[in-house]
Amino acid sequence: MIELRGLNQLYGGTQILWDLDLDIQPGACTCIMGRNGVGKTTLLKCLMGLLPIKSGEIIFDGDSIHHKSAETRARTGIGYVPQGRDIFPLLTVEENLRIGLKARPDKAKKIPEKIFDLFPVLAEMMHRRGGDLSGGQQQQLAIGRALVLDPKVLILDEPNEGIQPNIVAQIGDVIQRLQREDGLTVILVEQKLGFARRVGQEFRLMEKGRIVASDQMANLTDDLIRQHLAV
Repeated sequence: MIELRGLNQLYGGTQILWDLDLDIQPGACTCIMGRNGVGKTTLLKCLMGLLPIKSGEIIFDGDSIHHKSAETRARTGIGYVPQGRDIFPLLTVEENLRIGLKARPDKAKKIPEKIFDLFPVLAEMMHRRGGDLSGGQQQQLAIGRALVLDPKVLILDEPNEGIQPNIVAQIGDVIQRLQREDGLTVILVEQKLGFARRVGQEFRLMEKGRIVASDQMANLTDDLIRQHLAV
């Protein structure tokens, strides 16, 4: 579904990604893992079109998209939840969700009911400002906003950072449900090994801007963890 070929990216004169190749299988949750500073967030931003690439190719559903804007990529079916959530704190929950409607190719005007089925708290707080929500509620709002556009792929950058355990568990349930019911493809950057093993079917390990190991999650060995994840 998604192929990255020979991706190179520079930031402030420093090269972050080095001839990176990556394949994302449709319908799977692929966890991109690695120590801090190896380029995981940069990779996601390049995939979403928020950072330019120096060279390489990004292919989505057979079409090259690396020259397309982030808005265009969203319209093709890529939902993105950035690290830190980036909701609009002065807008209400409803207004935040409606922003996602603008990226739907079918021009739908109504927030899908499934969003409130997945995250009931959002229905209860429709008229509250995003900035008044707790961190966990803001994360649910950010994921809900990405799901409003009915994506084929959902990209999540450390969705559990600073979130209370019960919300972490709920996010895991939502990911598994969306895969089971909708066949959603998920790309997840995650530091919590237990969560990654719970929801992920595949892993990709990064080191110094490259993918250094790729396999089924069941084959993430203790040796690989020591080499590439342990601090």
